[in-house]
Amino acid sequence: MNGLGASLAEARALSLALTAAPSAARVALCPPATLIARMAAEIAGGPIEVGGQDCRAEPDGAFTGDISPEMLVDSGASLVILGHSERRAGHGESDSMVSSKIEGALRAGLEPIVCVGETLAQRTAGDAVSVVIAQVDGSLPDLLHARAFALAYEPVWAIGSGLTPTAVEIEQIHAAIRGVLVHRFGSAGALVPILYGGSVKPSNAAEILGLPEVGGALVGGASLKASDFESIIRAV
Repeated sequence: MNGLGASLAEARALSLALTAAPSAARVALCPPATLIARMAAEIAGGPIEVGGQDCRAEPDGAFTGDISPEMLVDSGASLVILGHSERRAGHGESDSMVSSKIEGALRAGLEPIVCVGETLAQRTAGDAVSVVIAQVDGSLPDLLHARAFALAYEPVWAIGSGLTPTAVEIEQIHAAIRGVLVHRFGSAGALVPILYGGSVKPSNAAEILGLPEVGGALVGGASLKASDFESIIRAV
């Protein structure tokens, strides 16, 4: 829940920088719903895609305040983040609800970025791997087979805290996620990008992005400033 109209200047600056000096990375910005259409228009034709932060599963209906996948597409979005830990914790979103949202996103032609991650209590109890595996398996519908999507591992305790798991901890979780993806989707599961999210910043991006099975980053606060986000993108 960050960003007003003035924030479009940061998106424009990033788009210009990546146009002048292209990156090998695929880059997307997922602003709040109030900015999607304006941002899509602002950076149209550039190297950055635009996505939403959430959507409801249904295409329309009596769901005041919610946004459908079709509405996101109509606003200019091509991707959508689903199952973010803040949605799971703050809005009680279950694995099955996330799965339904993914099906809705696919129906509308959106590419899902599906988030999973454990709490500090779960990690301290030694349950991090089992919790994440269960979330991956329960959140991904069979409909995703051979469809484009990404999985994002975001340890809940690292989001906005400045804390980051060790390289060994990240490798362990990402390897476990890859195992589930291959088991569920076969050879296609071996190609799904697994992103890391949770206090990614310019100072640690290169180390994290260089780890096995880390195929990108889901960046939070550091994406609000074009210069910081560009530094992370250049670390790929």
